[in-house]
Amino acid sequence: MEENLKTAIENIRPFLQRDGGDVEFVKYTDEHIVQVKLKGACHGCPHAQLTIKNGIERILKEQYPEIAGVEAV
Repeated sequence: MEENLKTAIENIRPFLQRDGGDVEFVKYTDEHIVQVKLKGACHGCPHAQLTIKNGIERILKEQYPEIAGVEAV
């Protein structure tokens, strides 16, 4: 599952990089939570939570419905 998630996140990264940000896969927990690290302009951005929930999480859940959520670490 982790390899699938890493690949999916690699496909999301260019959209964040266009705005000077980036995302890195950290871990897939036993509770089905995908942990990511926001980087660049995304780190500390006031819209970071929206990016995670309405962007990254939505896309990953469409591909892998068993995911419970995505959180920044």
